[in-house]
Amino acid sequence: MQSNDVCEVTKVNETIVEEVKQQIPDLTKLVMLFKALADETRLKIAYALTVEEELCVCDVSEIIGSSVATASHHLRFLKDLSLAKSRRKGKLVYYSLADDHVNELVKIAYEHSLEEVGT
Repeated sequence: MQSNDVCEVTKVNETIVEEVKQQIPDLTKLVMLFKALADETRLKIAYALTVEEELCVCDVSEIIGSSVATASHHLRFLKDLSLAKSRRKGKLVYYSLADDHVNELVKIAYEHSLEEVGT
């Protein structure tokens, strides 16, 4: 760690710290959401579903270069965390993102990744 990355003295503003601590909610579900999207394959699936609103499991397996079983496993994981939803049409199962929030989250995160962060 560089010396310009930390305070040179310790001086905690207890009022602000207490105010902030009181406003932080339980973040367990948010942590799980980010853990789900921290996996490159699942993020690739989520991003693919921002490009094409709905994809069948077979299409997803081709997009991510995996077996249908692996694609299905990742899709089920996203669905279990309420990031995706599915519907059956005959013998095929189609997946889409759960809602516009997930769609926007993936798009915004991608756009942010393209920005150069100042030092």
